[in-house]
Amino acid sequence: MKIEYFPETDSLYIELTDRPGADSREIEDGIVLDIDEDGHAVGLDIDQASKHLDLQTLNLRRLPFAIEQLAS
Repeated sequence: MKIEYFPETDSLYIELTDRPGADSREIEDGIVLDIDEDGHAVGLDIDQASKHLDLQTLNLRRLPFAIEQLAS
């Protein structure tokens, strides 16, 4: 999973998998779900992210890996 913020457009993209997206669906105003050809979620695009989210805080809890692995 990758999370990337684009300050020039105030958008946040959460890539759930490295499979390519084939379609997208707006699930809420400014929140778009990217799906693959089989209909599985592959990413989430959040426009005007600073209005939808607190971008100053990221809490990672109960993930199946140690934080030390993130640095590598």
